[in-house]
Amino acid sequence: MPTTAPAEKTPLKIGPHAVQPPVVLAPMAGITNAPFRTLCREFSGGKGLFVSEMITTRALVERNEKTMQLIHFDESEKPRSIQLYGVDPATVGKAVRMIAEEGLADHIDLNFGCPVPKVTRKGGGSALPFKRPLLRAILREAVSGAGDLPVTMKMRKGIDDDHLTYLDAGRIAVEEGVTSIALHGRTAAQHYGGTADWSAIARLKEHVPEIPVLGNGDIWSASDALRMVRETGCDGVVVGRGCLGRPWLFADLVAAFEGREKFCRPDLREVADVMVRHATLLGEWIGDEARGVIDFRKHVAWYLKGFAVGSEMRKRLAVTSSLSELRSGLDELDLDQPWPTGADGPRGRTSGNNRVVLPDGWLKDPYDCAGVGDDAELDTSGG
Repeated sequence: MPTTAPAEKTPLKIGPHAVQPPVVLAPMAGITNAPFRTLCREFSGGKGLFVSEMITTRALVERNEKTMQLIHFDESEKPRSIQLYGVDPATVGKAVRMIAEEGLADHIDLNFGCPVPKVTRKGGGSALPFKRPLLRAILREAVSGAGDLPVTMKMRKGIDDDHLTYLDAGRIAVEEGVTSIALHGRTAAQHYGGTADWSAIARLKEHVPEIPVLGNGDIWSASDALRMVRETGCDGVVVGRGCLGRPWLFADLVAAFEGREKFCRPDLREVADVMVRHATLLGEWIGDEARGVIDFRKHVAWYLKGFAVGSEMRKRLAVTSSLSELRSGLDELDLDQPWPTGADGPRGRTSGNNRVVLPDGWLKDPYDCAGVGDDAELDTSGG
């Protein structure tokens, strides 16, 4: 584990908001809802920035019931941070103005990094920055509509190694008044496979020195976060898959950036208590205990990674439908197991995908934006 914090840098500012230490929870569909953000924030001592899961702009403008629940923030969340996905400048502008005028959030992040086919096939997410004029139009509408709210963006290197866009996109962002940029050091074609290219983060930082650049990709431990800052010169880190089933990673990150050596190594008893609390918070947020526990099921394998828990018990815990059933199953385990060696490594999706699903003719001309269809924003939120 790290023994010293990075060299002293100017504190990260997202508009008027100081983010110290410079640690951001990455938006993850179906994961970074209010309950999970609460857990991460509690472990961090309230330090850092915790972003909502991706919200579709049209669904927000139309006040879709599910979407309005997804943008719910706990009273203790400050600043409140929403990530938006959209491909139509006018709709993005309406959504941003709605957030600003109704006081729904304190910070708006725009998603240009999602690689999943249902997003890229409509020209959204990591496909969109290839269309430079469209990217510029969306950023201009967002910054104009946001008023005093800071607007940031998250992106990938590009569609694939033959269609890299991050340097052009970074310059456009600066010119349109974006407050900061987060770069995931992978292309859309890589999805979550291979190794993140941290050198691209360093190049972007050199290319847009006017605004903060945050690095994302392959941060599995606090040590990784400090190393990324030292190697790339980035102004902060964005942590995604590394905190799956491990919200206490944010306690480690805070400690590392503050130069402290106290790091979380919970035994299985402590992990089990967090699991039950996570499921409880989900039930309270949804308004139904059973639905909360069902939603929690996807987290079970991440929390138990590395512990000696048999396959049958893992399956049983992954189909529980009540808090009492979850608690009783966990109580049957050897809860005195220490934190497993190697459990700090990669978790979540790691597979690559060499094909990016795009609208027909998308790559013919980066300045022809006619390929965005009218249905590009009809999906509900969640990405």
